[in-house]
Amino acid sequence: MAKRALLRSLSDVDIRLIRVFITVTECGGFAASELELNIGRSTISKHISDLELRIGLKLCNRGPSGFSLTPEGEQVLDAAHELLAAIDGFQAHIDNIHIHLTGTLRLGLFDQSTTNPHAHVHEAIRSFDTTAPDVAFEIALAPPSVLEARVTDGTLDIAIVPIHRQSSALQYTPLYEEHMTLYCGEGHPLFEVDTTMRAEDLNLAQYKYAGYGFNSPNMMAGQNLGMRRTARVQEEEALSLLIQSGRYLGYLADHVAETFLRKGAVRAVAPEDTGYTTRFAAIVRKKPASDRKTEEFLRCLVEAHDGRWSDVM
Repeated sequence: MAKRALLRSLSDVDIRLIRVFITVTECGGFAASELELNIGRSTISKHISDLELRIGLKLCNRGPSGFSLTPEGEQVLDAAHELLAAIDGFQAHIDNIHIHLTGTLRLGLFDQSTTNPHAHVHEAIRSFDTTAPDVAFEIALAPPSVLEARVTDGTLDIAIVPIHRQSSALQYTPLYEEHMTLYCGEGHPLFEVDTTMRAEDLNLAQYKYAGYGFNSPNMMAGQNLGMRRTARVQEEEALSLLIQSGRYLGYLADHVAETFLRKGAVRAVAPEDTGYTTRFAAIVRKKPASDRKTEEFLRCLVEAHDGRWSDVM
């Protein structure tokens, strides 16, 4: 395809095509993006072809060998992210001009805060909705490293993550804590062992261990006990499943394990030695400064947890 500077100005149609292009790359191909875009594969293909014609560049390879970006496509993708970030920034500035807060607040979460007695995110949402009823919510669940990256690149406004290896690009505001303990499931060799036994006497390294597949306090705790991870998960739900199988040791938040403990499905392993506490914080970008709606939601989060932080230290 001849590389000619065809694009002189951007229209709404161009921006829509660019958004389709980004979604296709994020999903990894036309077929995979059908559900996300809610349009057919042939229409998606036409949108990409239209964008290629519009800018005079071949953006991707598609065929029997699969979907992949061309070198030019990689560069256009970077530029597309910058463009949409600039548009979002412009919209945020406009939102700041309005007397009433509007727009969308993009919140990221990692932990199961709905069952954590020390987490009062729901109270913050209630308070924020009273103050800013015209602001819509988008909530994403992802591992901490993903959430931190998305707050840094501006695709999330704010997130709540465990404090671990803090980024210099982010501002961390402590909110609440979560206590973690090593558990095993019914049928595991340690299930009937006295919980008062010391971890050093149990030779934990001989047992299969399931843990998160990303840098986290969970990973560090397992390493400190000399356990080698034989199963990797991204979410606590998967971790609970492996522990309940009776074949793996793994860490659960005590508030998550409570239900399984009542059923007799899991049991703590040397809790005095294996337990640890994780602090959770709200994170926002240091630069550029957060918009008004993000600052307001952060205020609501702090207010919802004020006076409780010291209670759970």
